[in-house]
Amino acid sequence: MPPVASIVTQVLVDPADPAFQHPTKPIGPFYDQITAEALAAEKGWTVVQDSDRGWRRVVPSPQPIEVIEATAIRALIETGAIVVAGGGGGIPVVRQPDGTLRGVEAVIDKDLAAERLASLVGADTLVLLTGVRKVALDYGTPRQRDLASVTIAEAERYLAEGQFPAGSMGPKVKAATRFLANGGKEAIVTAPEALAEALSGNEGTRFVRE
Repeated sequence: MPPVASIVTQVLVDPADPAFQHPTKPIGPFYDQITAEALAAEKGWTVVQDSDRGWRRVVPSPQPIEVIEATAIRALIETGAIVVAGGGGGIPVVRQPDGTLRGVEAVIDKDLAAERLASLVGADTLVLLTGVRKVALDYGTPRQRDLASVTIAEAERYLAEGQFPAGSMGPKVKAATRFLANGGKEAIVTAPEALAEALSGNEGTRFVRE
């Protein structure tokens, strides 16, 4: 049994990322409107109504640039260890003028963080697990079509057409295409229960260069 190492992961983001001006990621508990607005006034939060269940705080979701611990993670992988890293998208940090790191209040998309880490450690395959076995076009409609494979160009066209919403399959498709563009060999999107089949080529959606 190979050793398992769990790494608390810091992920570098750009303090000038436009996401800091437009918080979108809900975090924390639900509040009634009066309480939410009072907390927003007191703490400087941005709050929004979320799914008709109440009001929640939203924070920025900037793009991941670098995984600070990537070199250490790669060294552990090369010893044969199984490394658990990037939990929750990692801890977002910015680099200050003196070179030190400072944490910022934000949430990094887990799929995009996974792509950054996979690319930085030189992984061949990126697997993104979700609630469906395959990526689909026209999802949830009578015209739904599951995709067994998709090229970068096709995926980018479908994204532009709005096939993959930002709050759903969009980040996974973006992560898959970025991974391939950064040198990865293949990316797979599938459900946890279909993972073994997907790795053997019999399930899931495969993203390929062309």
